[in-house]
Amino acid sequence: MHHDKHEHEHEHAAVQAESVFVYVTFIGTTPDDLWTALTSRAYTERYWFGMHHECDWQAGSPWSLRFADGRIADSGAIQQADAPRALVIRWRNMFRPELHAEGDSLCTIEIEPVEQAVKLTVTHKLPQPHSLFIEAVAGGWPRILSNLKTLLETGEPLMPLVAGE
Repeated sequence: MHHDKHEHEHEHAAVQAESVFVYVTFIGTTPDDLWTALTSRAYTERYWFGMHHECDWQAGSPWSLRFADGRIADSGAIQQADAPRALVIRWRNMFRPELHAEGDSLCTIEIEPVEQAVKLTVTHKLPQPHSLFIEAVAGGWPRILSNLKTLLETGEPLMPLVAGE
């Protein structure tokens, strides 16, 4: 009996050892248009507060997220690219030392048609408890994805401000 209890404690510890942020939204668009919005610079700059990705969106390729002035905010690599269904990015913060120190996170973006809309699920994980990076993206992702949803549905972003202004 004691052995079982110990195993259960170990499993519980494993669950606690990662930080996870999940955001789900439904957007009045198509999977292809959502994929384009997620991967094209012309779209990204409009809802990501002037920031853009540098990437060719192929599995194994390097990826970076850059400020309007070209400085690298985050970088990593594409682990999976299955247009227009799923994108997995190995993602590390590059401009805040305390976030950079936490190492790589994994961002999974899933796109699924649901009735007349598209379900977008963004899951961002980092393999340590109480991650400052996950806390930061938990504040950033809802703003970015709300902006994206509004842009796709109306043609204008919700909050057009540029990061750093």
